[in-house]
Amino acid sequence: MLNQKFLDDISAKLNDALANSPVKDFEKNARALLAQGFSKLDLVTREEFDVQAEVLARARQKLDELEARIAALEAQQKS
Repeated sequence: MLNQKFLDDISAKLNDALANSPVKDFEKNARALLAQGFSKLDLVTREEFDVQAEVLARARQKLDELEARIAALEAQQKS
């Protein structure tokens, strides 16, 4: 059986090798490229989206209420 210290040493060496490898550079460059691309898009956070969806739902409800009120007033006027 392998002891824990040996496994920890191997894991640390692998992590060091990956941290200094071209793979890490590629990951860093890919993240920077994606971040730059996303910054050019007109994106919002999920929280902002949820807030605006709630505002829109309230506005729709108010619009429905006002339409019903107008319809009732028009009906009264015709009578």
